Amino acid sequence: MPAAAPLRVLGVASEMFPLLKTGGLADVVGALPAALARCGVELHTLLPGHPAVLAALTGPQVVAQWPDWFGGPARLLAARHGDTPLLVLDAPHLHARHGNPYLDATGRDWPDNPVRYAALALAAAQLSWGEVPAFVPDLVHAHDWQAALVPAYQHYLGAGRRRLPSVLTIHNLAFQGHFEAETWPHLRLPDIAFAIEGLEYHGGIGFLKAGLQFADAITTVSPTYAREILTPAGGMGLDAMLRWRAAAVSGIVNGLDTTAWSPADDPHLAQRYDAHTLPRREANRRAVEQAFGLPPDDSLLLCMVSRLTAQKGIDLVAAALDGIVAAGARLVVLGTGDAAIEAALRAAAARHPTRVALRIGYDEGLSHLLHGGADAILVPSRFEPCGLTQLSGLRYGCVPVVSRVGGLADTVIDANHAALAAGVATGIVFDELSPQGVLQAVQRCLDLHADAPRWRALQLAGLRSEVGWRASAAEYAALYRRLVAAPPPHASGSPLP
Repeated sequence: MPAAAPLRVLGVASEMFPLLKTGGLADVVGALPAALARCGVELHTLLPGHPAVLAALTGPQVVAQWPDWFGGPARLLAARHGDTPLLVLDAPHLHARHGNPYLDATGRDWPDNPVRYAALALAAAQLSWGEVPAFVPDLVHAHDWQAALVPAYQHYLGAGRRRLPSVLTIHNLAFQGHFEAETWPHLRLPDIAFAIEGLEYHGGIGFLKAGLQFADAITTVSPTYAREILTPAGGMGLDAMLRWRAAAVSGIVNGLDTTAWSPADDPHLAQRYDAHTLPRREANRRAVEQAFGLPPDDSLLLCMVSRLTAQKGIDLVAAALDGIVAAGARLVVLGTGDAAIEAALRAAAARHPTRVALRIGYDEGLSHLLHGGADAILVPSRFEPCGLTQLSGLRYGCVPVVSRVGGLADTVIDANHAALAAGVATGIVFDELSPQGVLQAVQRCLDLHADAPRWRALQLAGLRSEVGWRASAAEYAALYRRLVAAPPPHASGSPLP
């Protein structure tokens, strides 16, 4: 009996590792194709044609052309990057810009961002309607606000065309794609769509709001975050909409690319290791100290690899740092973000030059070394849809110290008495989001670190944790198949008072 044909899915995203990355979205989008292939899903990802993306393509072929695509000519390219099949919207007037895909050289949003991502979404809708014979999908999976107009275009422009089910994944509800109403004439949507039942949101245009309105399924990147966003405290102004669509909302925790993140063969480490050779991590600790200009020391070495923002709780760490140092711990930080938080961390490093060190910016190789050499990774987020650094920490025996929110709560098992006794604890989970709460969590970490057998048990439990994509990819594949077998009707009517 011949094998069943793979399910063909069109992914739509603004970035994808290793081609272009500003955050965890790119890691997820980059890992999904290979993970889903093992579940019988053929995922082709549509990306904007930024210079870094175009430069990395293998064998690009023009599969569609549009002479006027939101202000200029555009081509749709089918290509590959390694084994990953891609579709790329090559529209130089929209995407021929180096650096950050969303911000100009001054750090401001590109003023035409709504048009740029509307162009991406309408190209995806064209593919969903079967208008590009080179790839005819069975389902569309859109990621975040940049792709959230795909279900809206399907709804408003799809009369008489094939109707595909759609999935919208929220990676971070804080980023919603809210634009002024003046953009409306450029989006190629009928005027009826500018209404509370469509894209109108507080007098402007809500890209993510539109996707939540019309997607057949809404996923986010952890089960706890899926519950949090239904509440006024976690819903970022969209909780009423999300509660109205609650039957369509679910959480599928992100996985980690365990090929790229593997301490046994990571080229960025000074010394590779696994669960059987854990003492070799010591060479990486010394390499971290050297990289950050710290003297060799056996005291607890904490690290943070993060955007330096209030969402990530870095201000709480900065306020607690004198206490953390007084308690006997050290901290190294890799990241960039809010200028005031950066300044507070610099000041702490100046006060404690042998105990605190900071590297502003991002370096992929140094990130790997930190996970392989630091004793623990501190993730004190105020909210965290999923988080990936704690997964990398588990994978590398770098014990996570995390706040009890979102995906952090779903992926780290607190080292309470029962979990330690059962041998399943993998980290420290704390509740109080304050400088004192951070300090108390670090003190717990110090106490555990001083007990060498218990600390090693924590590390080994983390190393044994299932942090890859196997289970989550199977959940996505099952969701896709349910939708393709019996796609639910589009949402209709207004959920808002």
